[in-house]
Amino acid sequence: MSNIRTQIMLIAAIAAVCQGQLLAANSTALLATNPSPALLVWVPPGTFVIGSPASEARRGSDEVQHTVTLTKGFYMGKYAVTQGQYLAVAGKNPSYFTTKDRNRNPISPDLNRPVEQVSWNDATNYCALLTRSDRVAGRIPSNWWYRLPTEAEWEYACRAGTTTAFHFGSVIHGGMANFNDHEEYEAAIGDIHVASPSVPFLARTTAVGSYAPNAFGLYDMHGNVCEWCEDWYGSYLTGSVTDPQGPTSGSYRVVRGGGWLHLGVDCRSAERDCSDDPTSRSLSIGFRVVLALGQP
Repeated sequence: MSNIRTQIMLIAAIAAVCQGQLLAANSTALLATNPSPALLVWVPPGTFVIGSPASEARRGSDEVQHTVTLTKGFYMGKYAVTQGQYLAVAGKNPSYFTTKDRNRNPISPDLNRPVEQVSWNDATNYCALLTRSDRVAGRIPSNWWYRLPTEAEWEYACRAGTTTAFHFGSVIHGGMANFNDHEEYEAAIGDIHVASPSVPFLARTTAVGSYAPNAFGLYDMHGNVCEWCEDWYGSYLTGSVTDPQGPTSGSYRVVRGGGWLHLGVDCRSAERDCSDDPTSRSLSIGFRVVLALGQP
């Protein structure tokens, strides 16, 4: 009788283990299908060269080229987080650009503009709140999290297989992105001053998705708002690296992409000169989310 009881207990234990393995497998498989195709795009794993070549005009000394391998793919926000999305999740809209531009001229309210005046702390808190709400709603399993992209993930996603200064080529002109087009840029030359741009400088953000996407389907990776990244700012590691996470501590968090008030040179794929204090808020800094397997 005791042998039968032991066998039953053993079978039950094996069944429990199998069930746990199945649940774990399913929680990963659930994300084989994009949980929000309108808002997220899949960025596959891969290897690329981060940084800029010595020939790229006005490059920063901290843009040392080296090879990076990202072993895991991830979902990334198709757009920067909008004012409407932030309001829905965090319960407030801290943005400056609601009814006036930087020169205090009136503008129409548009919750599809990217949220700005959010600190790095605000952005990571948003990611935590969104993770919680999407789990409760059954949209994501328990081992997937929203977070900010690492700096390497951001540049890899921005480049989308390109090696030029911008994902659309080596030149940025007015109308190609939302930036201060009084100073356009060409990689072989540097700044190109334009006294009277044919596309007027807007002095404000635009609705997300107003310009052409890159090959991954990501919009506004150059200009509109700078974007917080997960990493502390610091010197790059030398040589080839795999899944870099940045320094373990620091004073500034990485900000990428350039914004509506930045010059063309500041919007390059490799540009790192916009890093900021994690508590600071600016009307040119926003963020976009990553949805990935594993705790942030």
